[in-house]
This record gives sequence, C-alpha cells and structure tokens, in this order.
Amino acid sequence: MISVACLPADLGDIPGTDVRFDLYSHSRIGDRGRVGNRVPGPLQKLGLRPPAIAWDFTTFALAAVAADETAPRDRSPDGWTREIALTIAVTDPDLWNGQAAVLTTALRFLSGDIWHINFVGHGIAPTGRGRERLRPENLVCLLSGGMDSLVGAIDVVREGHQPLLVSQIAKGDSADQRWFAQTIAPSSLHLQLNHHARPPGRSERSQRARSLAFLGFGVLAASCTTAYRDGIEVELRIPENGFISQNVPLTPMRTGSLSTKTTHPYFLALMQDALRSAGLHVRLNNPYAVATKGEMLSACQDQQMLAKLASASTSCGRFSRTGFQHCGRCVPCQVRRGAYMAWGRADDTVKGYKYDDLGIGDARHGRFDDVRSVALAIENVRRNGLAELIGGSINTQLLGNAAPYKDVVRRGISELAALHAAYGVP
Repeated sequence: MISVACLPADLGDIPGTDVRFDLYSHSRIGDRGRVGNRVPGPLQKLGLRPPAIAWDFTTFALAAVAADETAPRDRSPDGWTREIALTIAVTDPDLWNGQAAVLTTALRFLSGDIWHINFVGHGIAPTGRGRERLRPENLVCLLSGGMDSLVGAIDVVREGHQPLLVSQIAKGDSADQRWFAQTIAPSSLHLQLNHHARPPGRSERSQRARSLAFLGFGVLAASCTTAYRDGIEVELRIPENGFISQNVPLTPMRTGSLSTKTTHPYFLALMQDALRSAGLHVRLNNPYAVATKGEMLSACQDQQMLAKLASASTSCGRFSRTGFQHCGRCVPCQVRRGAYMAWGRADDTVKGYKYDDLGIGDARHGRFDDVRSVALAIENVRRNGLAELIGGSINTQLLGNAAPYKDVVRRGISELAALHAAYGVP
C-alpha cells in the first residue's frame, strides 16, 4: 500500500506518509509534489469566489488525481491494482468524512484500485481580491475539445441556455477550446483550468482519475453563478456518448478500468449522491448516456456549426504521442471514424490519421492491439450475441433498467463494424 497526503504547504507532514503533495501552492519544498497551483489565479482574476464547500470537493478531486499519478501500477502484485491510502486536508473534515464511503466506492469503480480516504482539517479555500463578480450563466457545460463536448456545447446554446463553458487545459487542445467557445457562445465565460499535478517522482501513465478534476472545476464554476447563490440547483452538463461511457471490455483481457469511466452512469450517480449529501446543489447530467457517437453527430441541433468545427475536435488517446495528429487506430479514434461514417459526412479530421488504412495487415495497422481488440469484439457479437461481450459489466444492480445501455453498446459495435468492413479489416 502507498500512503499519499495532500496538504497545504505550511501544514506539517503526517507520520507514515510515503508521498506528500502541496495543495494550491507553487512551493518546491524538498521531495514534495504539487497539485492545483494554477487553479486559484484565473478565478481570482475574474473575481470568482467559490464557497469553501466547493473548494473542498475540488480538493478531493485534485488529491485523487495526484495520488493516481504518483502510485505506479507496475509495483502492485498483479501489475495493475494498487492500494492507496489518501489523506486530504479540507476546511470541513467532519462533513467530508461523512461522504468518504461513497467517494471511496466511486474511486474504486473509476480506477480499479483499492482506496482508503481520510479527510483532515486545516484545508484551503483560496480567497479572491477585489469585488466578487457572480456569473449570470444558468448552466455549466464541460468543453474538453473533444467531439462529444463540442456537440454538447452546441446543443446547450440551441436549447436556449447561456452556458458557462469549462475546459481542462490539455496540451494541443487549448487553442481549439478557445475557438470552439468563442464560436459557439461568444457572450459566455470560458474558464480554462489545469490540475497541474506534479508528482515528486515518475508519473503513472494510466491516470484513470485524471478527468475527476474536470468535475471539480465544473462544480467550482457552478458555485460562482447567481443562480447557485440564490439556492437554485445548477446543471453541470457532461457530454459523452453512451458507448464510451459504458466502457465495456472489448476482450476478456481488457478489464473495464483499462479505460476511464468518469462518465459512466453509475459513477455519476455516486458523485451526485456525494454532492447532494454535502449540500452542493449541482446536478450532474449527461443527456447522451444512451446515444452513440454517430447518433450524437446526426442529432446535433446545429448541423452547420458542427460541420464547421468537428474536424478540429480531438478524440485520439495518443494525440500528444503522435505529434498532435490522430493516430486513427486507438479505440477512441476508431469510434470517431465509425461515427463520421454513421453521420454520413466525409471525415475531414485536421491532419487526417497517422495510421489511416486499418486494412493493412501489419502491426501498425490491422494487427495493432486496439484494432484487433475491436475486431474480436465485433466477431464475438456476430457469432455469440451481445450478451457474450457484455457479460456482467452492464447490470441492473449498477444501472437499474439496463436495456437502454445494452442497446447503445450494440449500436456502438455496429458503427465500429461498419468502419472495419469499409477498410476490410480481417
């Protein structure tokens, strides 16, 4: 087990801690890591002052990201599952220790690890300078720079909302995020933040909890609106297609935690429970939970706007490793390419795909692991039916009525099958 503590820089070390992170601090003390040091500044410049309870939730999210990055999986007995004891300094430890059970369950589901969470006092709620400026927007929408969030932001505006758009800055995406925001909602605030987690040692690349910071930033933004301060529950929209959200293992060798589950309905329900029980009146909503990516594109409420922007959106799981060009062969790229085909428009993705022709039978194309995994999943469904692929990963215990979620996986596999057929993937 690895013990991680996320504390203010001026708080003493906790005995028995293996790794220490300083919260919201630029300090470089000894062998400590840092997380969240770039979050308070942009909020202060805008006159935004989130209440302490919103800072506490974001602190939890940032601490989980930090711990996830600093705990290497290759040192665990099975090479994947870790045991992490996480101590987090917040302003109201009694309140948050009351939510520790549900938050622990959520983290275990999200990353596939064994978590132990303990909240201690003396946390930080960064203060602002000058006059507070509450925001007039009536909804918060996450805008990652990806295709799904692009559709989500377009639809929000077409529905008549004035959204506060929140982005988590990612290398290679920040300029496009700004372009999307300015084009879609020019009169709305666009808030770009980064968790900037910096472990004291090497970083664990799997980073299954990284998108949790995105939820924290969304909650911070929602708490700075006039509606929230008036006691109105503010919607935090999290656009993601249902096929990716379900994250069904494509082969028996791929466990569900090999991909992120931040938008899985069960995970969002757990986080919603924690938010409401803590007194944060923010409503998490993914209206695309039973839509495929192709269906999202086809149903987008402003097709002209989408056609203008979609090519610049990012889907690739290896975007920075391929020179900020879509690889074309990872699972997210394959889902994107199948979605374009289902949409019925030419795939004009900027720079195209590094490994375009998936029908080439070499290790870089048709025999690449992700391509083979998708091909095996398609064949498994064709021969044995959807139930053989899903197994117990979609069940009533997690989702209640599981039928719509099973059906979106079936339709998502069909989009992938059309892509593979078009390229002759064996």
